[in-house]
Amino acid sequence: MNSQDRRNRSASVDVLVVDDEEDIRELLELSLLRMGLGCDAAGTVAEARALLAERRYRLCLTDMRLPDGDGLELVEFIQHHQPGLPVAVITAFGSIETAIRALKAGAFDFVTKPVELKALRELVTHALKLQPPSGEAAPDGRRNLIGSSAALAQLRVQVDKLARNQAPVFIHGESGTGKEVIARLIHGLGARAAGPFVPVNCGAISPDLMESEFFGHRKGSFTGATADKEGLFQAAHGGTLFLDEVGELPLAMQVKLLRAIQERAVRPVGAHAEVAVDVRILSASHRDLAQLVNENRFRQDLYFRINVITLRVPPLRERREDIPALAEHVLALLAQREGGPVRSLAAGALAVLQQHPFPGNVRELENLLERACAMCDGEEITTADLDLHPTEGLTQSMQLGRFEDDGEDDSDDERIRILRALDETRWNRSAAARQLGMTLRQLRYRLQKWGMD
Repeated sequence: MNSQDRRNRSASVDVLVVDDEEDIRELLELSLLRMGLGCDAAGTVAEARALLAERRYRLCLTDMRLPDGDGLELVEFIQHHQPGLPVAVITAFGSIETAIRALKAGAFDFVTKPVELKALRELVTHALKLQPPSGEAAPDGRRNLIGSSAALAQLRVQVDKLARNQAPVFIHGESGTGKEVIARLIHGLGARAAGPFVPVNCGAISPDLMESEFFGHRKGSFTGATADKEGLFQAAHGGTLFLDEVGELPLAMQVKLLRAIQERAVRPVGAHAEVAVDVRILSASHRDLAQLVNENRFRQDLYFRINVITLRVPPLRERREDIPALAEHVLALLAQREGGPVRSLAAGALAVLQQHPFPGNVRELENLLERACAMCDGEEITTADLDLHPTEGLTQSMQLGRFEDDGEDDSDDERIRILRALDETRWNRSAAARQLGMTLRQLRYRLQKWGMD
């Protein structure tokens, strides 16, 4: 059966396959046919461009090495002429740098030669779930990005673009900027939206339990393992695994995580065989991973694997014009939750908020307004209801994310930082101490001194 006969068996031509090796084209066409997809084939960049000019496809699969150019050139051509068309590249085994270049240029994903058919089918399935770009906001209004600043507008464009590929994304931003919200948006707008979104705070898991938490375990594999348990990778199969505060992972766990990402498989504790997993990795941290790499506290190979594309989330002080809209949104949610009237901000209170540096960013604004609603007697929040704490010098220390003073500092600033770190780690004192850059003994001493242990 020739290529034309196979295409005629499909109701439509969905995929453009570009490869100069006839046997590879044959393999890809047969695999796509078994999925009920028709395809056209091209052996050069010129032939592919001609076919793209004639008809619309749902997916393009292209080899990186072609007689008259390369796949990267085709990725850029499609991005310019048909930006809604997902394009996946086929690259030689071990050429991860080439694949990363393609992802940064706008490719949806990549597969390596020799092509593994299971990985190919997963890629095609996810790619065909992508909807044409509509320019609309997130499907869940509660997870939308609130505001109209230029910084936020740029962030929306970046999120929409990243949602249309499978590249690992590292989301960098200060504590409280909404990094998990961004990760949920990328997931919710992408091809994996119907799959699970599994967030994990890497700093809140005990090092002794990390392997079991990430990869699962078999019954009887250690004391207390009374039943089989699936790990976070298995729970995220078909969807997205979000590694928050990834910089807190111990080096030993970083090695195992790198292998799981590279092999797309995990081995549960106590198991003899690996389990294949299909997940997209999104990660985040308020810390500078490059600096951790230089300090030999984060593996360079893992850094390059998860940091294919970096997305910076601006702090609230860089988009002060969004504070009125954010405050209105938060107050509406609080009223809905409490069942009372929607409170408003007096002009003076709003002016004070817009001058506040917000070292804790959006999370600080949410907590501040929640306290103000509890203190407010009427339906208008005044400056007196806000109860702003002194923050001079706090912004810089929050950016550094470290505790610099080993002395006995009883300032409000220190209490705010420690309470915020404990809140972020769900009162895991070991994780909070690491985040603050102090020892567990130092943290316990302060909590005992304040009567909070």
